[in-house]
Amino acid sequence: MVDSSNMPSKKQAEVLAFINNFLRKKGYSPSLVEIAGHFDVSVPTVHQHVSALKKKNLISSQKSKRRSIESYFSDRPASAVTVPLMGIIAAGGPIEAIRDVRPVEVPKSMVPLGSKYYALRIAGDSMIEDGIPDGSIVIIREQSDADDGDRVVAYIPDRNEVTLKRIYKEKGRFKLVPSNKKLQPFYEENVDVQGKVMGVISSEF
Repeated sequence: MVDSSNMPSKKQAEVLAFINNFLRKKGYSPSLVEIAGHFDVSVPTVHQHVSALKKKNLISSQKSKRRSIESYFSDRPASAVTVPLMGIIAAGGPIEAIRDVRPVEVPKSMVPLGSKYYALRIAGDSMIEDGIPDGSIVIIREQSDADDGDRVVAYIPDRNEVTLKRIYKEKGRFKLVPSNKKLQPFYEENVDVQGKVMGVISSEF
């Protein structure tokens, strides 16, 4: 016999379905504001539904963490993990920070254990021939060293710029190479490597 006390109400079931669909499409959980906007109800009302779903062990969340709702019935792949999308990186200039840091879902194989990772959105087409078009998201492993040919996040202190390029060491200087035949490599004496590209994911985010 089914315990009806653990069955969601019609509205709670609709909220749960929305959460599952959002997780599947976006790779991260909706905020209470987004749920409220979808159903055209107040945030306190959504909070009541979410609390009820938690009590019925249909979802979980962390009070101190944004976008932390997890559904026990979500069909997100178990082989996926999330990393924070920290900013936008262009051909030059500082990384543009994103006000609302969001998690990005990536395959576990892209982020081996033992290191720190973050994501950056690409602005521009300087790396397009490496399959990194404008608007795509790259997964970065934090590290300060690189091998010749690695695609890296490179800080150029003499210009106060950050760029994403392939790096090569040449006679006391660094060669930074774009992956776009329309653009030329350039040389810098001082370059601080801030991370290495581990993978690229879709721009649909």
